[in-house]
Amino acid sequence: MTVAPEQRAKRSYHDACGAARALDLVGERWTLLVVRELLLGPKRFTDLRAGLPGISPNVLSQRLEELVQIGVVHKRKLPPPVAAAVYDLTDWGRELDDVIVALNRWGARTPNSYSCSDMSTDSLIVTLRTFFQPARAAGVHADYDLYFTGSDSGTDEFHAIVADETLGISRGATGSATVAIHTTVPVFIAVTVQGRPLAESLASGETKISGPPAAVEQFVSFFELPPECTANPPK
Repeated sequence: MTVAPEQRAKRSYHDACGAARALDLVGERWTLLVVRELLLGPKRFTDLRAGLPGISPNVLSQRLEELVQIGVVHKRKLPPPVAAAVYDLTDWGRELDDVIVALNRWGARTPNSYSCSDMSTDSLIVTLRTFFQPARAAGVHADYDLYFTGSDSGTDEFHAIVADETLGISRGATGSATVAIHTTVPVFIAVTVQGRPLAESLASGETKISGPPAAVEQFVSFFELPPECTANPPK
């Protein structure tokens, strides 16, 4: 993909190395996190704000405009009756998926000063994809609808498929999966990687499931984050 000089970031490393040229385009603060929020499909401006509560509206607008200009994101309108503008990754932009997963794996091993329960929903999904343990899913063929409540955008829904030691997750629940899990991001993190018993979150009502509890126990066992991420953050 060729990017016209006038479309490049205003600040440049002036270095022919591919890594430097990539950082010229997506190295600004918040840019890759905006891309992360779009990996699973298009979002409205308000949805992006909900997933990135620390970004100001002006900065988000600027980053989106820059990403559109360089060809990483395109903006389009949904057809009536919705008629809302959404942002989506281009084919070239989707190639950053592997980059973000690799950064997630690398960065999770650095000293952590934040709670993993503070993740956005899309950040959680990227993290699940990053730290899925294929060997633990040997011989498993199942699908799961995941419903996460409590976000500013309402309920976020995903469909996960585990097959042949692989994990695929897409936005949108099917309503017909073998197992359905209704919970919040902090509770799911606590059960999945911080050792909280699933039975405890079920008894408290923080998690609701349909399907065999054993299948849910098995699903949450497929993931393992580095100890640096699961440790309590310093006060």
